[in-house]
Amino acid sequence: MNIRANILLRVYLAFGLIVLFAVAVLIRLCDVQFVEGHKWRAMADSLSTKYVNVEAARGNIYSNDGSLLATSVPEYELRMDLYAGGIEDRDVFNGKVDSLALRLSQFFQDKTPKEYSRYLRSARRDSVRYLLIKRKVNYQDLKTIRTFPLFNIGKYSGGLIAIQQNKRILPFKSLAARTIGYKNENVANGVGLEGTFGNYINGESGKRLVQRIAGGVWMPVNDEAEIAPKEGADIISTIDINMQDLAQSALEKQLIASDADHGCVILMEVATGEVRAVANFTKVAKGEYKETFNYAIAGNQDPGSTFKVASYMALLEDKKVDTNTLVATGNYKIPGHMIKDSHGSIGVVTVKKAFEESSNAAIAQMVDQHYKDNQAQFTDHLYDWHLNEKLRLQIPGEAQPVVKNPKNKSWNKNMTLPQMAYGYEMQLTPLKMLSFYNAIANNGKYIAPIFVKEIRRLGNPIEQFKARVVNPKICSDETMKKMHALLEGVFTEGTGKSLASPFFRIAGKTGTAQVADGNKGYKAKKQYQSSFCGYFPADHPKYSLIVVINDPKGTYYAALVAGPPFREIADRIYASDMQMYNEVSDRLVGNTKSPEAKSGQTKDVKRVYNAFGIKALYAAKSDYFNSVDTSNGIVYEEYSAVKGAMPNVNGMGLKDALYLIGNAGLKAQVKGSGKVVSQSIPAGSKIGKGLSVQIELK
Repeated sequence: MNIRANILLRVYLAFGLIVLFAVAVLIRLCDVQFVEGHKWRAMADSLSTKYVNVEAARGNIYSNDGSLLATSVPEYELRMDLYAGGIEDRDVFNGKVDSLALRLSQFFQDKTPKEYSRYLRSARRDSVRYLLIKRKVNYQDLKTIRTFPLFNIGKYSGGLIAIQQNKRILPFKSLAARTIGYKNENVANGVGLEGTFGNYINGESGKRLVQRIAGGVWMPVNDEAEIAPKEGADIISTIDINMQDLAQSALEKQLIASDADHGCVILMEVATGEVRAVANFTKVAKGEYKETFNYAIAGNQDPGSTFKVASYMALLEDKKVDTNTLVATGNYKIPGHMIKDSHGSIGVVTVKKAFEESSNAAIAQMVDQHYKDNQAQFTDHLYDWHLNEKLRLQIPGEAQPVVKNPKNKSWNKNMTLPQMAYGYEMQLTPLKMLSFYNAIANNGKYIAPIFVKEIRRLGNPIEQFKARVVNPKICSDETMKKMHALLEGVFTEGTGKSLASPFFRIAGKTGTAQVADGNKGYKAKKQYQSSFCGYFPADHPKYSLIVVINDPKGTYYAALVAGPPFREIADRIYASDMQMYNEVSDRLVGNTKSPEAKSGQTKDVKRVYNAFGIKALYAAKSDYFNSVDTSNGIVYEEYSAVKGAMPNVNGMGLKDALYLIGNAGLKAQVKGSGKVVSQSIPAGSKIGKGLSVQIELK
């Protein structure tokens, strides 16, 4: 073969291979396009679009009195489409972008107008369709921003994109914050009510289609979610916001005064078990306390002398002693330890007196001697009362109670029983201790506390909760009657005598306990826990209350440390709760003259005098009237305001007088206090708007 033929052969061969390769490529393209096209198009769509969850607005949490404790408010992430329909024209954008930059700079104060202008123009050059403007913008600010240049062209034409998110807020800030709790990514099940009732509060998430754009940013395809989220249900808690405020204020004040490490207060309604207030504070700096740990339900410690109620109840129930049995106080020696009364011996006294004076030696001696041969008999009572079990609360974090029995390896047959008698060698939370006192106040019915009483959706109840009965009757009626007398005696004759109220009776027990300093034990550094637990009014108990102050500096006796906040809370609740007052009609017995009558608003005056049982002759149907004292009682004379005439405000209180004067278009100048005794413009005189009238009160 000559050279020319050899070259042509090689060319034809190479050309043939190229043609075959081209045909193979064409076949593969057709296969991808037509045979496998559906598969690859679906994959492309999955890479450029996807569905994401749209968080639902969480349900509200309300207090017992209807106040809003926690709610979700809309919060927005602002983005901008630099090529939206209304600003796609370059002249429109350039003509107003500097004005927009100025307004954004003035509003957010995070960049200069020039920086904003460069930021927007640069994004425009890069054809950005989803530029971040600002995160965490509230609704009121969004309304203002929508009036800015470019943005005010139209909801969609101006390029502003507002992505709604939900922000959880507590309207009352720190009030009951730990009980309300929170939900975040770092805590699996959340904290407090927010965590426990998350299945109700969270609602159901929606779905939104988003598309991937340049820079790996996902932009919503539509303004509205494809599947709308479903709002969460509302929680009606048992917390009373006013009582919560009172509890936190009283606790914080005492913690600062005592320079204590931490403390808690729990207020509970006796009959229902509904918790009205829970306050927990920990010292974070000198004179500064915050809620960082829920001591009320998780703070397991030796309860100290407040536990003596259980010891005395066991002794009385087993008829080992009676309230008039004599017992020695002062010191009681057990192997390896001397149990002492901190105030010294008060001699041989009755069991009732020993309880009132909180004698450690007396109760240790009685329990040790009467149960020494059958120690399980004593601990069986504690187990029958379920003191060793959790209360199964509606919020998480409850500590496991520790109550020993003779089968435990740590049980010492010589030391454990007498020390348990006055509240050592066990671990109980403040709420556990309060629940037992609440059972005594509730005539033996032991119920578990509750924090939520109802769940509502769209205003309609979908689930209601009642307190679980732990033990329907913790002791006999005879024993219960004696326990009531013992607890009241603490305030009339014992350690709580200085805290007794002249207006209502209180029953309870002081508790001063030495607590261990971590692993160093009791002797490393003497730390004390002062507690006060009881209920009021003692004759018709409505509320049970415990105050615990841990590691107070200086004096540590419970009556001086935990007692003042207990008394303050009880006093103010009693003063504000008319249902706890005795009937007032008998307070007029012996009076020959009716109390002074005041003119004013009809419904208010009638309510007051009806409460006192005073005879009243109602001849008036108007909103306001004057009253006249007569020998037959009080006559209410109808008062009718005449337009353009001076109203008669004589005999009225300042509130009613100012209301009528203001409605008449006059300006009032006030002197004195009490009720109106004179007015500078006589009643019935013609008046003009804006005139000044002087009223004197005495």
